[in-house]
Amino acid sequence: MSPALRIKWCILRTSIAERLAYRGDFAFATLVRFLPIVTQVFLWGAIYKATGPSDTTVINSYTYGDMVAYSLLVMVGRAFSSMPGLTTGIARDIRDGTIKKFLIQPIDMLDYLFWHRVAHKLVYYVIAFVPFALVFWLCRHYFRSWPDNVTLIGWGLSLVLAFMIGFLIESLMGLVAFWFLEVSSLVFVYMLASYFLSGHMLPLDWLPSPACDIIRLLPFKYLAFVPAAVLLNKYDHQQLLVELCLGFGWVIVLYLLNRLALARGLRRYSAYGG
Repeated sequence: MSPALRIKWCILRTSIAERLAYRGDFAFATLVRFLPIVTQVFLWGAIYKATGPSDTTVINSYTYGDMVAYSLLVMVGRAFSSMPGLTTGIARDIRDGTIKKFLIQPIDMLDYLFWHRVAHKLVYYVIAFVPFALVFWLCRHYFRSWPDNVTLIGWGLSLVLAFMIGFLIESLMGLVAFWFLEVSSLVFVYMLASYFLSGHMLPLDWLPSPACDIIRLLPFKYLAFVPAAVLLNKYDHQQLLVELCLGFGWVIVLYLLNRLALARGLRRYSAYGG
């Protein structure tokens, strides 16, 4: 194994051990995140009943079952794309000077943070697998049909995109702290915008043109809408390929922006604090 791979493996193994140090707390926090889906099911049930019989009413090509299925799949996508504490953690390290450890050790900061987040997601899904399986089994009648193999592969790739784009966006916001030490306001604005632009609040295909066309060119849709839309068969195979290619294009753009921000930021960094 090359030295670079040994470093990555060491980071991954150490981060997994760190996450498992407080297993009870981590498991409880993971299980609590499933409670909002109950609210979503009842909320959409009330909305559809208010407009007509909930089993026959169609709103913007979505039945009540489609909306419940969409909400469940959005929860999966957001579980991959959410990066709690990443932006504020980078900003804190820059502000108090602990970022110096990445300057004096043979470890790339972005590489370390990436594998640290991979470890977090691995532990999260090991713990959350049974609750996820139970919820999807209980709600299985809301899904119309089992997707084909190409769609399943596309869905898996869309979840990888959700993770990578979520990581790169939030790490880029954290690197802004080289110029503005306090980024909490930026994080708040991002969370509000992401909730809408990612399709977490409403499916993006409910939005009218040209707003929908513009939003679909942005990377935020990969955080929630695209993984859900893929498994709901909203894309044919050709459209799926185009969406995945556009998503990987955004990964490249965001990665280059992260590298540029890190390089420019370190030039002006004065290593105060810590």
